[in-house]
Amino acid sequence: MTTVSTTAPAAPGAGRLTRLWRGRAEDAPWVRPAFLGLLTVTTALYLWNLSASGYANSFYSAAVQAGSESWKAFFFGSLDAANAITVDKPPAALWPMALSVRLFGLGSWQILVPEVLMGVATVAVLYAAVRRRFGAGAGLVAGGVLALTPVAALMFRFNNPDALLALLMTVAVYCVLRALERDGGAARWLVWAGVAFGFAFLAKTLQAFLILPPLALVYGVCAPGTIRRRIGRLALAGLAMLVSAGWWVALVELWPASSRPYVGGSQNNSFLELTFGYNGLGRINGNEVGSVGGGGRGGGQGGGWGETGIGRMFGDSVGGQISWLLPAALIMLVAGLVVTWRAPRTDTARSAFLVWGGSLLITLAVFSFMAGIFHEYYTVALAPYVAALVGMGAAVLWEERNRLVASATLAVTVAVTAWWAWSLLGRTPEWMPWLRWAVLAAGAVAALGLLGAGRVDRRLGLGFAGLGLAAGLAGPCAYTLATVDSGHQGSIVTAGPAGAGFGGMRGGPGGGGGRDGGMWMAYGFPGAGQAPSGQAPNGQTPNGQTPNDQAPAGQTGPGQGAQLPPGAPPQGQGQAQGQMPGAPPGVERGGMGRGMGGGMGGLLNGASVSAAAKAALQEDAEDYTWAGAAIGAQNAASYQLATEKPVMAIGGFNGSDPSPTLDAFKRYVAEGRIHYFIASGGGGGGAGGMGGNGTSAQITAWVQETFEQLTVGSSTFYDLTSPK
Repeated sequence: MTTVSTTAPAAPGAGRLTRLWRGRAEDAPWVRPAFLGLLTVTTALYLWNLSASGYANSFYSAAVQAGSESWKAFFFGSLDAANAITVDKPPAALWPMALSVRLFGLGSWQILVPEVLMGVATVAVLYAAVRRRFGAGAGLVAGGVLALTPVAALMFRFNNPDALLALLMTVAVYCVLRALERDGGAARWLVWAGVAFGFAFLAKTLQAFLILPPLALVYGVCAPGTIRRRIGRLALAGLAMLVSAGWWVALVELWPASSRPYVGGSQNNSFLELTFGYNGLGRINGNEVGSVGGGGRGGGQGGGWGETGIGRMFGDSVGGQISWLLPAALIMLVAGLVVTWRAPRTDTARSAFLVWGGSLLITLAVFSFMAGIFHEYYTVALAPYVAALVGMGAAVLWEERNRLVASATLAVTVAVTAWWAWSLLGRTPEWMPWLRWAVLAAGAVAALGLLGAGRVDRRLGLGFAGLGLAAGLAGPCAYTLATVDSGHQGSIVTAGPAGAGFGGMRGGPGGGGGRDGGMWMAYGFPGAGQAPSGQAPNGQTPNGQTPNDQAPAGQTGPGQGAQLPPGAPPQGQGQAQGQMPGAPPGVERGGMGRGMGGGMGGLLNGASVSAAAKAALQEDAEDYTWAGAAIGAQNAASYQLATEKPVMAIGGFNGSDPSPTLDAFKRYVAEGRIHYFIASGGGGGGAGGMGGNGTSAQITAWVQETFEQLTVGSSTFYDLTSPK
């Protein structure tokens, strides 16, 4: 007799969902739900209040907008769809955002959500890398530490290249760790590591190669297999890196200069010069031609970029961004190496400490002593290394907790972390003053518990370990929540509450998390920093509209439209001389104008764009290659984002690049390719930006002498189709 089963087979989709939720068969039931919960919380945290940052750094947002309109601009990383000049970095970090905008339209979320996804992916890869050798608990600790690092919460919600760089560096380390596990398949993992390094170079040039030496050295010494095989695999990985980075570099260098955009940030239209000069050795020694405020002075100073030295990462400007668990990571690195010291040459635990620790130490050293341009947000590169060492070290010491030296090390680590958090929180004494004392008390209790009861009872020890972890994460978590609760805009941004950062340049008076652009205030320049919660870029909504034609909060400098009574003429202009016949409303002939005097509002952050200026640039824009031209990329970017029409950035980011030349600009004007010259709101409109007597100044002087001046809203335009 045949028996027929009445139980229907499980649907394939249901089985996959079960495996997704349950994870590996050998895992404890809590492991996969905890991991998915970590990713869910990280996603929700990083998406919170995301649109408050508007276009974030309008410099890169303009290039994203251009890349969404023109595949040529997409490939080169051009600032405008007409391909006048590129950003001062290779374009890989722009590509995900440009594809998003091409698919979903221009807006804050379309630009910033890809960055959020990179942050979530970095947490996932870090978890996977730590978990393979040290367990799910260590992976969860590492992922949580990374997600709650203030500078990580800042940069994974921002559109600078650092988000993609951090993700690719974490992927590269993961691949090297996989290659270290066994001889078979190592070549494949090293090739993938080389690919990750190559594309990281296309995100932020030579910074991608900082951790190459320790990773190559650890693999060469600690990997299984003969020395000949190890060296051969490293050579293969190097070839993969060269191909994955070099294809784009070769195309740019071989492309005829006359038919591609000028390479922004270079002085001779060469990407190689940009790579090894302004973005390379210049960052180390401070000799950066065309930079703003750079230049090393020696004697422990980084020119205008703060004191150099081993204490830089713990100082007032940087400490609250990254250093909360940096002492703990250094202690854990030493402890991990001590515990694994007598292990065999190919021990993967020791190799992991060497890889993550070497990456941390070399990046820490470069950031601490570099004399060129340095911003606090660069330290997001350290966040995965710190988080990994904390997770791995905690796991190793917990396994050894019955030994007095291990439990004492755990206790000291918790105590030092709590004391350092107490010190960092003391730098903002008016903000949550109770928190620093709560952290100190909890850390003391946890340290004493780990030293004593934790060695006797496992459950009690876990309780004290959890309390110590909570004490260590309370400070960075509070800073992270303050970070996601505020918008951030401009070129220089910092994480945390008001007063937590100084905006980057030595001598600046505290920038309230970048709100004031404090470093520049010391030089008398407005702009840069953090926007009030809910405010879109430069007073604009994401579609480019400008409420009430007003400047960003607190700014009334050149190029920033101050809030005025209805019907009043713009400040500093005197009596208007009448609206131009046939011009859009708000366009007036003559007047003193507002802004040939410059300032940094259009250098470090975008200018406010009035409705009248937007209408003027959009009128007949299809008849011109560029609707307008402005000194400095941030200034040009504001008008381009408001109108979605190409605006030429004369002189690139700083206004100091020799592009276009005066002769080339005259030719463009003679051919009727540029409608307006936007004089106000730039990085020093009258002085030619940071270029001094360079091409920007020459172009400005020629335009002033030759063409009709207009007052458009609160800005000064010159109609390049209307000579005097």
